[in-house]
Amino acid sequence: MSVDYFAIGATVIASAFLIGWLCQWAIHIVSICFGLCHLYKKLEPVIPKEKLPGISIIKPLTGVDINLKSNLETFFTQTYPVYELLFSVQDDNDPAILVVKSLIDSYPKVDAKLFIGLKNVGPNGKINNMVRPYEAAQYDNIVISDTGIKMTPTTLYEMYHLLKPDVGLVIQMPYCATRKGFGAVYQQVYFGTMQARNCLSANAVGINCSTGMSSLLRRDVLDKAGGLAEFGKYLAEDHFMAEAIRAQNYKVVLATTPALQNSGNCSISEFHNRLVRWAQLRMTMVPTLIFLEPLGESVVLGTFTALAANFIFDISPLAFFLGHFLLWFLSDYILFRIVENGPMPFSKFEYVVAWLLREFLSPYIILMGHLKDHVVWRNRRYKIKWGGKVVVDNSLENVSVS
Repeated sequence: MSVDYFAIGATVIASAFLIGWLCQWAIHIVSICFGLCHLYKKLEPVIPKEKLPGISIIKPLTGVDINLKSNLETFFTQTYPVYELLFSVQDDNDPAILVVKSLIDSYPKVDAKLFIGLKNVGPNGKINNMVRPYEAAQYDNIVISDTGIKMTPTTLYEMYHLLKPDVGLVIQMPYCATRKGFGAVYQQVYFGTMQARNCLSANAVGINCSTGMSSLLRRDVLDKAGGLAEFGKYLAEDHFMAEAIRAQNYKVVLATTPALQNSGNCSISEFHNRLVRWAQLRMTMVPTLIFLEPLGESVVLGTFTALAANFIFDISPLAFFLGHFLLWFLSDYILFRIVENGPMPFSKFEYVVAWLLREFLSPYIILMGHLKDHVVWRNRRYKIKWGGKVVVDNSLENVSVS
């Protein structure tokens, strides 16, 4: 009796796709449940206000956009009792200097300082911009916050509340403040669905999904890993800082409120450049994502699983795909409402268009991440090595990027 090895192999592959499809739905469910239980959770005071320790906030700045002053002002109006603001710019020609100085003059009671000039410790320009304020920080709890982040008045307290004795790093999940224009809607839908799903599910099960947009860390723990300067050799320094903290048996936990990105630049093309860069970095740091990441996208996974269901169960591929796509849309809509914590800030039509654009463009973003052999970030070109280390490629000058 002959054995049909082709049929056996096809059945195994089809079964693998169906199992992977079920696993992806488990990720949807976990992210929704964790989001409901964790995000915007009411925090009960555990330390009297007068006994709260000081926090040093490091703000690396490069250039000015229309929202910079209003974003920075939210750091001057925190309700947390003791903190300092440490702004840093690359050189004395940076226009952000005038914005920072005007705010310092407007809020004389806030302890704020401005550092001008880099300390070169590696190819990562952001780290080079932060080393001097990091070394000058007077408190042991350090917040690192990107230029375009907008804080609510209670953000510092909400982050510190989770810095328990066994926690070394508190991260905020990246999201977006509501802004005008379809580009802003597109970005907000991306961070409220795909990014939120991965971030929430990863943190629920203890997987490193750190982002450096807004985070609170213990300085003594980071110093044991070599200090901030040690991570200047990486472009995705946030990932490796989290790994170094976890290696010392400290937890990395998610804050109860997201980090609100509020950059004045809402260009879709420049946002795609960011997504391509992030895809490149992820695949060099975690090579298994080369194969797994495309299968986490609704269009790719739905197509292959529809064919698998047809092969094994004789289900119409079109009917299966449409059902899959509708359920994916509904689960993303539920998750977006959880992350937004209220009604949608734009029309349902805008949401549908932005969601469809993101879903159908995601394979293109991943493909571009494979095709490019370099990363361009903040007017510098980098060659990425396996493991996440980078070297500056000086063959390209005067590059304009987001």
